[in-house]
Amino acid sequence: MMKMKTMIGLSMTGLVAVTLLASCGAKKKESASTTKLPDPTYKVDKSKPAWQSDKSKDNTLTWYINAEWWNKKYGTDLITKQVKKDLNLDIKFVVGDDTKLNTYFASGDIPDIVTVLDPTTEVARTANKWALPLQELANKYDPYFYEVAREDTLNWYKLSDGKTYGYPNYSNTEADFKSGKVPARDAFVIRQDVLDAIGPQDFKTPQGFINAMKAIKDKFPDLVPFGFNDFSGGTSSLGDVVQDMLGVPMTNKDNTYYDRNLDEDYITWLKAFRQVHADGNISDDSFSDNNDAFKEKMTSGKYATMMVAANVNQGNSLQTWLSANPNKGYIAIDGIQSTKGKTPTLSQAGLSGWMINYISQKTKNPAKAIQVFEYLLSDYGQILTNFGIEGDTFNYIDGNKEAVSWTDAAAKIQSDDLTKWQKDYRIGEFIQFGHDRFKSYNKASYVKAVWQQQAWGQKYLTPQFKMENISPEPGTQEARALSAITTKWQTTLVSLIRAKDTAEFDKTLATFEQFQKDNKIKEINVTRDKNIKLNMKKLGEK
Repeated sequence: MMKMKTMIGLSMTGLVAVTLLASCGAKKKESASTTKLPDPTYKVDKSKPAWQSDKSKDNTLTWYINAEWWNKKYGTDLITKQVKKDLNLDIKFVVGDDTKLNTYFASGDIPDIVTVLDPTTEVARTANKWALPLQELANKYDPYFYEVAREDTLNWYKLSDGKTYGYPNYSNTEADFKSGKVPARDAFVIRQDVLDAIGPQDFKTPQGFINAMKAIKDKFPDLVPFGFNDFSGGTSSLGDVVQDMLGVPMTNKDNTYYDRNLDEDYITWLKAFRQVHADGNISDDSFSDNNDAFKEKMTSGKYATMMVAANVNQGNSLQTWLSANPNKGYIAIDGIQSTKGKTPTLSQAGLSGWMINYISQKTKNPAKAIQVFEYLLSDYGQILTNFGIEGDTFNYIDGNKEAVSWTDAAAKIQSDDLTKWQKDYRIGEFIQFGHDRFKSYNKASYVKAVWQQQAWGQKYLTPQFKMENISPEPGTQEARALSAITTKWQTTLVSLIRAKDTAEFDKTLATFEQFQKDNKIKEINVTRDKNIKLNMKKLGEK
């Protein structure tokens, strides 16, 4: 889904001598509950999902999601109708922003379930003060939770009391990366017809890349030779995505933080991009375009080549172009390669995942709340939310429970009436407990336009668990300084590429380096180094 961020470390590193039931089914026991919880109204069976035993009626939960774009409707589409039926549960979804979330906590009137987008916030770091431990809830109401939750993920999110309060979506473990079921999402791509027309070109080296852009311009004067993701809110795909493509390390050999922005290999390529811009082969609009403008140009095939980040997020645009131009689709090729001989180390979501879900201490129905978690994490729940109902929207292929295909009727609706697909079916949207490995059951989980790009990048995916959540805690001087540095780098990167000559490039870079020194970069890196080591301890690394 989202790009792995090097974010703020959680204060959850003091592990205690408690263990979890492994997701593979090994049976271990957690410490006794310390929270006063009402007794279940059904017989608890560790070998059976609790929602199958709980026959209580008139259950209602309020679920706050800290994202205003979330679809609040419930019980009106194929997916949530089935959730409602299975769990005997009404859910009232409430959405909002940080201001609304803070209002809830200020009043003490916290919803039953709370979903936040960032594990580095104060809300997440202090979850032990307002949320219920998942282990205690599972022990009392639904021990089958341990059969579907990932042990690595639960351990990663433990706070200093040894308990886990939140569970994320798209939390990929080491095993997930090795399985081949985690899709690559970043690639250097080129229109197939452009590649065919210009003949063999060297896109791998800086000078070869410069020359290739000139060759494209000569053959296709109406196209923009080189495009990239928009710069709104970040460094486009010319920041960490290019660094990943070059295999720029994230740490020094002693596992201290490495400043990738100042890497020699990366700087060499930024100078090449500067020359491409000077040659008129990067449009100045690319620096001011928002995401909608970027997608519109993809939809119309305006770019001959692109450095694409999060191709799934651009899938509809890429697919629209491909559907209208079957022989002109964007394909991934080997381009923008290390001058030092390093292999690409492409990123994906790690253990931290993305959205994090919590059960509030204020909930009047903790049993049903943990059932929601177990239900959505289970194979059954994942199949439902990703593919719908067997025989209606999908079928298993040759009896293989890890391979599905759309029914003809569902495939037609998905292809011909996307609005109906989203409104009436809602397949693939209910993502709070989503996971990449289930999407791999159906190749059509992703649009055809990105299949080749995903396959190209698969061999380069490299987990970076030790780098997750390493920045200073919000509100500290170091955090404010890092925010200033990050903003400065965003504008600096644009200035470097638009520099009139190498002298201006070098001066701009030197100004940024001094800005870092003036804004506590040494102190920031001390915190980063500390958090890297804490992460390594959690991972069992030395």
